[in-house]
Amino acid sequence: MQFVRGAYASKGGKSFICMSSTYERAGVRKSRVVLSLTPGNIATAPRSDMMYVVTEFGKINLKGKSILERATAMISLAHPDFRDDLEREARENGLIPITFA
Repeated sequence: MQFVRGAYASKGGKSFICMSSTYERAGVRKSRVVLSLTPGNIATAPRSDMMYVVTEFGKINLKGKSILERATAMISLAHPDFRDDLEREARENGLIPITFA
């Protein structure tokens, strides 16, 4: 967290979280982009310090974005096989309005 916060707060600095969009466990591929953490896991960097997130599908700058903008941006970084389910979950949980195109 100190590296993320330091990069974000320094003059001209940028913080980056770089990750693959998926991982495989026991032969099953899963998305690293998820709606929420599993119980017991913790976020080590608060959203107020997050700037760039990068996967093999692109990069986004979360700085100053609303919850809706963050949700849609993060979904755009997910593997295409998981995007529809992520969008459905986000709508069901009120992160993306039902009427949002």
